[in-house]
This record gives sequence, C-alpha cells and structure tokens, in this order.
Amino acid sequence: MFDAEPGGEDGARYRESAAFRPGARAVAADTPWGRMGLTICYDVRFPALHRALAEAGAWALTSPAAFTVPTGRAHWHVLLRARAIETGCFVLAPAQTGTHPAREGRARATFGHSLAVGPWGEVLADAGEAPGVTLVELDPRACDEARARVPALANARPFAPPDP
Repeated sequence: MFDAEPGGEDGARYRESAAFRPGARAVAADTPWGRMGLTICYDVRFPALHRALAEAGAWALTSPAAFTVPTGRAHWHVLLRARAIETGCFVLAPAQTGTHPAREGRARATFGHSLAVGPWGEVLADAGEAPGVTLVELDPRACDEARARVPALANARPFAPPDP
C-alpha cells in the first residue's frame, strides 16, 4: 500500500491502506495468449514480486497505475523498464492521467504515460498525457530471446542476507 506522509512525495499525504487491503499472494493468470503476471501501481517498486511472477512462467507483467506527477516524472519509465529487463518480460502499464476530483480537500493529479515495454527494456509505446487507447503487437518469443541473451532468471541462486 502506498502510504506517504506529508513532506515526502509531493508534500501531500497518501494513505491507501485507509481504503484498501493488500493481497497476500502474487497472482499469475493463464490467458489464451500465455501466462501473465498481475501487479498494480506501487508494486513496480518491488523487483522480487516481478521476478517471482517471471519464475512462475509469466511472459508479460501488467501494472495498471495512478502514479502521482512528481514520482511519475522521476521514476515511471525507469522502474518499468528495469522490471522488463530484470525479468525478460513484456511490461504493460496502463495509467491514469489528468486531474481528478478533490479528496481530503485537494485535487489529485496523475502522471499518465501508459507504457508498453519490451523484454529488452525498449519502450514500445508511450501514450502520453491524453486519454486514449494504444495498441501494440507482442511476440512472446521476444522473451525467450531476451532471456537467452541475459540469462539472469536461470543464473540466480539462493543467498543468505547480510548480518544486521
């Protein structure tokens, strides 16, 4: 849950945990096109979740989001590209854009820039800041090619964390 206190992020307070409960299990869905890993918004900051979904057979990871403008500008593209590169997966990230009605006394602005990222980290589509629909064609074989070039999933090994 994205819980940020005043002074952080954009000076505003965000408390998703006041209205939502987090899930307890990662979810991969078998679709007619293959296995897809499901994440949302703030999950993009947790690489281990994305790796677990890729190790469970996902070739595409979804991340619908409502990123704020300050963190969107600074982190949106780089985090989504990193998750694609680390996992050798496509990352599909539809995102809210624009200014939304006031809650807790203030309007909320979201960054937009719905993205489709390829398994090599290339941005396949960036929808910008206007509402709309963007289509991309995906070839799951691109995941196999990226994973063969950099076999990070295959080469990973367990390790003990450092002493505190």
